[in-house]
Amino acid sequence: MNKKFAAALSGGAVLVLVLSGCGDDSEEKVNDWAKKVCDQAKPQIQKRADAQQAIISTAADGKPADIQAADSKAFADIAAADKALAKAVRDAGVPPVDDGEKLQNDAVKELDATAAEYLKLKEQIDGLNPEDQQKFADGLQEVADGLKKIERMDQAALAKLQSGELGTAMAKQPGCQRAEASNSAEGASAS
Repeated sequence: MNKKFAAALSGGAVLVLVLSGCGDDSEEKVNDWAKKVCDQAKPQIQKRADAQQAIISTAADGKPADIQAADSKAFADIAAADKALAKAVRDAGVPPVDDGEKLQNDAVKELDATAAEYLKLKEQIDGLNPEDQQKFADGLQEVADGLKKIERMDQAALAKLQSGELGTAMAKQPGCQRAEASNSAEGASAS
């Protein structure tokens, strides 16, 4: 059960990859916009990577109460990071590309929505009874299912920003580079 949950959680790392983007456009205004976002995004990307690693590490062989505590904290951290990422996109202003306002609004709306969903998962995990291992395992499966839904939202939230000129510009910014967990555990892997 815990390995399935860990595998589902590791998919959240996709957000970090989505933020990294790809391409080669060097238009100055687009690069300036990307720098504004990525400078604010760097600590949030790191926070997400650390939270995801904590979940994976604990889920692999943790006791129910340890899993509950790690997941609760991680979901709160990821929600806060998504809120901060939404703020970074909002504060950077409208991206200087075609449909920039729509791209910005959609990304902010979706990041705020994923933050709210992570907080719901936090409430859900907090409500589980770690003393009843079977019910706890069943509850973890429900949390894992909810997490899969959120991961799709996370991917959609930034996929549009990652495309075209914006993705190219963001890929060049150190703040939007993939973050390694500060205390990465050996052997944690996704399915």
